[in-house]
This record gives sequence, C-alpha cells and structure tokens, in this order.
Amino acid sequence: MTTRDDLAAQQLALVRALLTDGPVPAGFDAHRIGVEAAALRSKRRSIAAHLRPDLADRLDELFGPLFDTWARRHPKPVGLSFRADLDRFETWLHDEGHLERPRRRWWRSQAR
Repeated sequence: MTTRDDLAAQQLALVRALLTDGPVPAGFDAHRIGVEAAALRSKRRSIAAHLRPDLADRLDELFGPLFDTWARRHPKPVGLSFRADLDRFETWLHDEGHLERPRRRWWRSQAR
C-alpha cells in the first residue's frame, strides 16, 4: 500500500467512526470522536426536524432516538438532498412499524 492508500483508509475509518459508530481508528481519542459523532447526529436530526416537522410531531419523544438509530445505519449519501434522505427515513419508519403507512384516497373524477 502506498502512503496515499494508507491515508485514504485512515480517513474512511474516521468517517465510519463519526457517522456509523464504527471502531475508532488508532491514534484518535475515543471520547472526542464520540462527542463529535453525537454533535453531527444532533445537527442532522435538527435539520430533519426542521424539514419534516410532521414526522417529529407524529413521533413525539421517539423522534430523536429513532432518527439516531436510523442515522447510524444510514449515513447520508453524497449528492442526495436532505429531503430525499428524509424520504428514506420515513420509508424506514413505515417498514419497521413505527408509523402507519398513509391511506391512499382515490378520487373519482366527476365528468360533467
């Protein structure tokens, strides 16, 4: 492995530790990584509550813990909008049984 490859591997390990609670790479303070990871999740959760207050309201006190659980397993992909990311969160909530799927209403058009 080249020095560049080693650096890339270390950076990937650090990102995993920050975003998915992966193992803390050698040479990093585990407590500081934990504090920063919590801050990043808090920022993402705050943006989620701002963009989708309907989810935050429906989940009430469960919003934070459920969002954090989901966020650890689903880092936001590069290039995906926050709204699209939150659509994934909502789908997960439905799939896991935390929210009921909305009922679809089919309206019959009235020809006059």
